[in-house]
Amino acid sequence: MAALGVALAAVFSVGSTSYAHPPSSDYAAKPAVSPPPGDTTYVFGWGDLPTDLALPRGGSSMGAPVTLAPGVALPLPAMVSARDAFARDRVAILALAGDYRVSFHESEQVGLAADYRPIRSYHSWATEAVRLVEDAGKRISLQHTLVMYFKNGAGAVSGPVLTKHWRQDWTYEKTELHRWSGNDIWIRRQVPTNEASGTWTHSVYNLEDSPRYETIGRWEHRGNVSAWTSERAWRPLPRREHSVRQDYDVLEGTHQVTLTPTGWVEERKMWKRATDGLTAVEPPRYLAEEIGIDRYERITAPSLAAADAYWKTAAPYWAIVRRVWAEETAGHERFTLRDEVDGKISYTYHNDYLKKIAAGQPFDAIAVETFVRTTIRNFIAPAPEPKR
Repeated sequence: MAALGVALAAVFSVGSTSYAHPPSSDYAAKPAVSPPPGDTTYVFGWGDLPTDLALPRGGSSMGAPVTLAPGVALPLPAMVSARDAFARDRVAILALAGDYRVSFHESEQVGLAADYRPIRSYHSWATEAVRLVEDAGKRISLQHTLVMYFKNGAGAVSGPVLTKHWRQDWTYEKTELHRWSGNDIWIRRQVPTNEASGTWTHSVYNLEDSPRYETIGRWEHRGNVSAWTSERAWRPLPRREHSVRQDYDVLEGTHQVTLTPTGWVEERKMWKRATDGLTAVEPPRYLAEEIGIDRYERITAPSLAAADAYWKTAAPYWAIVRRVWAEETAGHERFTLRDEVDGKISYTYHNDYLKKIAAGQPFDAIAVETFVRTTIRNFIAPAPEPKR
């Protein structure tokens, strides 16, 4: 499933906008400039560490200047006038949409293995449009689209470069979900009605709308704070770890989404857990604890309207993809996803079809659904039973 986490670009142009891979980010731990022997630097949470550990790995491309939107007072007026907790929750979720400068920060802060040594933290950035693609009352779907502008060494700005990114769905009092259980296996879980009461399930999907993970949690609104906190659950490794780590394969922990005057923040507290094939090692074996902070800060410039131009053409296609994925996964108690079929990842099949639409092929909903369902069925498979 590592391949499904790769940020693949949308495949057609709107006007002069180019849709292609953004420049490669430095996901490998590139050596820093050698510091003087014994030189140390203060690193938050650790104190003094060797200087080379203070330089984070991650995206090294320079972005164009942005104009941050002014902050707004919390709670939001719609929150104050909401008639009940359900309505307040909806206001908070819908407030996640917008145009953002996003910064991603990840740092291992606690070593749990006897031979543990501190490692470099991770930092990257993006400019991203978050758009409402469906509001069914008790289910809200938000699509993320990267719209990136880059600045070269001479100061010239290029872009926008557009990438269909991840999707998040929020479902009220969901009583059935597929839990990611390690080794690229999802297992159906029934949630008793009394446990689901008042909760919102946060479901996260890959670029081509295949499932990634979902967790249950609750919103809390206290004065000017609105925050949703998840239960403890397993999550698959993100791309930044797939490419550099082979010593663990599960992130286990919680995450929290909090509104701020300038946007929102997602915070994570994760244990890095090793597993053995289909069966979790018992007792659990954890290597380290990682904290993560993703900041979504609203911007007024540069324009991220390229995302809307893309979705004007692509939305009907991806709506069918979302529906078919939901129908196909609902038919499995346990399932896994193949990395490739005939040498191509799932996203490539969808991109190839979208190219035809962009080139002028009429949109035929029946033909699209036939293609999408065949493609998804080629990638989804019954999961093997756990070892005994």
